[in-house]
Amino acid sequence: MIATVVNIIFSLLFVAFAYFNLNDSDGWLWVLIYLITAAICALAAAKKWFPKITLAYIVILLFYAGYFFISKDGVMDWMTEYNTPSITESMQATKPYIEKTREFFGLLIAIAALAVNYFFRR
Repeated sequence: MIATVVNIIFSLLFVAFAYFNLNDSDGWLWVLIYLITAAICALAAAKKWFPKITLAYIVILLFYAGYFFISKDGVMDWMTEYNTPSITESMQATKPYIEKTREFFGLLIAIAALAVNYFFRR
């Protein structure tokens, strides 16, 4: 019962995340990422569980997050070169590191939701 409620909440949150990314320059990618995550959570809430697909998707998102971590003006640069200034001051990404850092954390949120499903379903 609790897993169903959590998955419904996850699913609704990721649909909202997809909606908020519609106006982004690479919105199609983020809408896709978040809607796939929402779909996996919605299916889990409906007691339809696909562990291999979930694990494969987690791995894909981890690789993509790794790219944002080590790329130029990515998370590592945000921490070392820019000394971790706020990335939440405005919705506009006015500094080069803001977009990649935000996207990295968005991926971590998706990975965490999927990992909760994967490990607690086992």
